[in-house]
Amino acid sequence: MKKTAGLTAWISAAALALTACGDDARVDQSERPVAAPDAAASSQTSETAVLTEVKDAARDPFWNNATIYFMLPDRFHNGNPDNDLSYGRKDDAAHLRGFKGGDLRGVIQKLEEGYFSDLGVDAIWMSPIVENVHGYDEGDKRTYAFHGYWPKDWTAVDANFGTESDLAELVEVAHSKGVRILLDVIINHTGPVTSEDPLWPSDWVRTNPQCDWSSFEQNVECALTENLPDILTESEKPVELPPQLTEKWQREGRLEQEVAELDAFFERTGYPRAPKYYIVKWLTDWVREYGVDGFRVDTVKHVEPEIWAVLKKEASIALSDWKARNQGQKLDDRDFFMVGEVYHYGVNDFASSDGRFYDYGDRKVDFFNYGFDSLINMGFAAHATQDMESIFREYSNTLHEGALKDVSVLNYLGSHDDQNSFDRERKQVKTAALKLMLAPGAAQIYYGDEVARPMIDDQAYGDASMRVPMDWASLQQTQTQEILQHWQKLGQFRQSHMAVGAGVHKQLNEKPYVFTRTLEDDRVMVALDMPKGEKSLTAAGVFAEGALVKDYYSGVEARVEDGTLSFDTKFDTLLLGVEQSSQLSAR
Repeated sequence: MKKTAGLTAWISAAALALTACGDDARVDQSERPVAAPDAAASSQTSETAVLTEVKDAARDPFWNNATIYFMLPDRFHNGNPDNDLSYGRKDDAAHLRGFKGGDLRGVIQKLEEGYFSDLGVDAIWMSPIVENVHGYDEGDKRTYAFHGYWPKDWTAVDANFGTESDLAELVEVAHSKGVRILLDVIINHTGPVTSEDPLWPSDWVRTNPQCDWSSFEQNVECALTENLPDILTESEKPVELPPQLTEKWQREGRLEQEVAELDAFFERTGYPRAPKYYIVKWLTDWVREYGVDGFRVDTVKHVEPEIWAVLKKEASIALSDWKARNQGQKLDDRDFFMVGEVYHYGVNDFASSDGRFYDYGDRKVDFFNYGFDSLINMGFAAHATQDMESIFREYSNTLHEGALKDVSVLNYLGSHDDQNSFDRERKQVKTAALKLMLAPGAAQIYYGDEVARPMIDDQAYGDASMRVPMDWASLQQTQTQEILQHWQKLGQFRQSHMAVGAGVHKQLNEKPYVFTRTLEDDRVMVALDMPKGEKSLTAAGVFAEGALVKDYYSGVEARVEDGTLSFDTKFDTLLLGVEQSSQLSAR
């Protein structure tokens, strides 16, 4: 990493002492998770130890209402054609399995154009942007690391995506628009071995056995696939840096700096120089240097949960340090946010879920107790086949009174690796948007949902079919514009009223379908399948007499008269709320 003032200053003993609150804090077990968990805890059948402080009503309603835009930068927008094939990569991959040119510069351009602001996006989650393996793997036909999930060097931005300067600019521009940045991070594995990318040392990784998913151990202490080396995350044994990294850093003229920073990190924290702690240091450097607001964590269930609490703690320290040095650039004083991908975890005991727990068969783990503020709800794509009231009622009950009270979930319709994504044929575009954007919980827009980007490509193999590049030219079509406007109205409504995602749901009428959401003093009302043109509905008990209420779908306003609201719009949808004045940083 080409550090600027932040990490350079952090190396000094004075800065380290301030960041860690003194040497005494290093040995206070109430201040940090135990680095080497008891062996018995790793084999227990249920989770009892709490390694991070869990407070009543700890959930930040912002994150349970947030609209998070997930993209593979390579498939989003090409802002700099000069970096399309870096490191000698070639345009010889199988269909949709090579780099297509999207990069950080493209994201910056769309931020500056207001694309995300118009959509009501609160945060952008990008698939990993660290330097990935340079070669290709033939396991699923010839595939390059366009997706970012095959790390080679956690301390560098992949040149196909741009530069560290691009990342710094992206975060700065995003913050100026009120948008937060979440980086996708990996501790579980390195990239595959290729002709350009050698295997890491045996005290860092394993290649066998392959996971058979039958138990905790067979999800964690094993390789996910034949050619995806598994980091020895169970190890507490100190190891030397891999020679391929030290040789690379030497060529790049930054070996001495990287080693000095590692020395400072291990001195401050007291962690052993085991592989997982190196990676924690490398990942949290991005936070300390550039003010990244949060992490989406990959392959959570394939790593011992204790390290996630360590990652959260170190990332929180790093963000506090960055905010102290960058008062003018921070959006607010919110804590570092961490959302996890626990495959087959979801609301209402979806798949292998049991309330807050993920069930391995021989052990249950509550990942919310290991630093996670939220988990991706992989059940929503399945639940989206139900009617809206069934979804909304059950989700509200679960999140406010049930097993997931005071924690957050991130719902999605489709994703980059979920073959069971909802409506991949794009036959229910507007209804799908209503279900996602009006559901209790946070909403993940997978890039292109908002323009009905194809989720099926018959020429593509496997999950590449769901990674079709954005077709910006389609925005010239009237039908695509209408779909985008539908999503924009829903996104703006969510962003204006946290009650939409974080409030308590109550149905008022079945046909037409009318419901309210309430979060403290914030109340909204939604009416669907209303008549086009003139329409009215009872507002008593929701909005005060005389209140000026805005319909966020049409932009029309009306006052409550005799407990009734009347509108004349060309739409059958009403998204109602009293407009609130708020500063950008309070969103």
